[in-house]
Amino acid sequence: MFERFTDRARDAVKGAQVEARALHHRYIGTEHLLLALLGESGGLAGTVLRDAGVFPEQVRADILAARRDPLGMADAEALRAIGIDLDAVREKVEETFGEGALEASPTLPLRRRGLFRRVPAPAAPSPGHIPFSPRAKKVLELALREALHLKHKHIGTEHILLGLIREGEGLAAMVLTNAGLRLEDLRRHVLDALARAA
Repeated sequence: MFERFTDRARDAVKGAQVEARALHHRYIGTEHLLLALLGESGGLAGTVLRDAGVFPEQVRADILAARRDPLGMADAEALRAIGIDLDAVREKVEETFGEGALEASPTLPLRRRGLFRRVPAPAAPSPGHIPFSPRAKKVLELALREALHLKHKHIGTEHILLGLIREGEGLAAMVLTNAGLRLEDLRRHVLDALARAA
């Protein structure tokens, strides 16, 4: 599939890996793809996002906030109201089990363990490889579908952005909607920009 990617789209996929490493994440998610699209090689997608008021600094801050508070603002506030300090819970868990103990790996399936059932621990990813989350893989598949639908022979950054929008449920979509954007409007802006560029 990557042979159909433009150089900028390939750079964006590589940039997503760089973003995941910079944030010390163990996987490449939709949020890392979004950050990469906002980078230098973001091409048409980066232009559309910046024109819509989306900037990497704010996206990065929103990603970090979402990972610190995965329950969501309303749930976290409800727990605080009954006296549960989530930061204290996180500190205690990480003190006991190590930093990042509460972070689930989206690529590793949960397995039951029991007295008579021993399951070997999954192999850790190699130091050079960071796996894509299932949602990020879906975004790249949807980028291909968007390119085919538009009868384009290549997959560019604009198609990756259309894939992010179409997937619509990952952290990237959440960050975009929390920034006040409607995904349908953003999709229309991408298609308009493609029409102007043609």
